[in-house]
Amino acid sequence: MPRAAKKQRSMAMYEAIMQLKDVEECCRFFDDLCTPTELRSMEQRYDVAVYLLQDQVYTEILQKTGASSATISRVRRNILDNEAGGAMRELIERQGLINEDK
Repeated sequence: MPRAAKKQRSMAMYEAIMQLKDVEECCRFFDDLCTPTELRSMEQRYDVAVYLLQDQVYTEILQKTGASSATISRVRRNILDNEAGGAMRELIERQGLINEDK
């Protein structure tokens, strides 16, 4: 049996995110949208990405975030090495969390 075609991405949620006014409203929105576990996972992956871009080693990142080595590897591979969209690195640079010359 053929696999179902990949569902086209709905842009409504992303457009809604762009309308959020401040960090507090953003937190409330994601609290409504995600489970606490989903939020912790996304927050942890973001922290891991920051630390990886700061050239910290896996053991330091594990201690700081509690992320498993598998999660750290996945973040490096999927978000940083492949630069899926490139937005993660750009956003972290924009926040001044890493040197833009990397």
